[in-house]
Amino acid sequence: MIPLAFDYEVAESVDHAIELLGQHGEEAKLLAGGHSLLPIMKLRLAAPTVLIDLGRLSDLSYVRDEGDHLAIGAMTRQCDLERDQTLQEQCGLVAYTASLVGDPSVRHRGTIGGSVSHGDAASDLPSALLALDATFTVRGSNGERTVAAGDFFQDYLQTVLEPDEVLTEIRVPKLNGAGWSYKKFNRRAQDWAVVGVAAVVERSNGSISSARIGLTNMGSTPLRATAAESALAGADPSSVAEATGSADEGTSPSSDIAASAEYRRHLARVLSRRAVEEALSR
Repeated sequence: MIPLAFDYEVAESVDHAIELLGQHGEEAKLLAGGHSLLPIMKLRLAAPTVLIDLGRLSDLSYVRDEGDHLAIGAMTRQCDLERDQTLQEQCGLVAYTASLVGDPSVRHRGTIGGSVSHGDAASDLPSALLALDATFTVRGSNGERTVAAGDFFQDYLQTVLEPDEVLTEIRVPKLNGAGWSYKKFNRRAQDWAVVGVAAVVERSNGSISSARIGLTNMGSTPLRATAAESALAGADPSSVAEATGSADEGTSPSSDIAASAEYRRHLARVLSRRAVEEALSR
């Protein structure tokens, strides 16, 4: 299908983008890579009257070592994430998860900020960032604020971003020896995840000291498997299978052409076990 008619503006800076959002109100949408927004416009699920293109904001494309964390510009493309040596060494979960998004043509246009701002529970990077306890820097007409990943996603395709706000930076902790994994089940390599699981696991004195598990496509937003995380804290690695048996608690997966809700729950348990086991092996 063809999207409804819209006007097109090019943002020359973040402040200019905020100004344009203020002028056009809630009918405006920000365009980053376009791989999330344009398909739903074609399906008439979104009908913005104005698109504000962020594509020229090259100053928002970077990965920087900031001491105890890494700062990632919101316009950093997924292909750059997967190839970045600093990410590979200090926070491999982000680099690896980015390598599984869509296909090369998608990753050469799609951005981490666009993926996060779109708020799609079936997207890979948001659940990985949730497992990392990432924080997001947001700028708007009222200034700048920082939002924890756990507070950012509100409902299906809804985030805490106000109509005049722009996501500018994602901050992720250095893993410093913690194990990590992302497991994704899909029917074809370029498909959205039927279910995905991101895990970050720390060990101490032979036991699991903490585990953080992010779930992809198990509800209207990216979710944490809090019951499994609690069961894993202080557990012996030999009890991973039992502890991750609760990974689907508190979730509300949908049934669709790809899988039933019951099958998604099964996948969440199986992939959580595999993700935690792989994280422990790193």
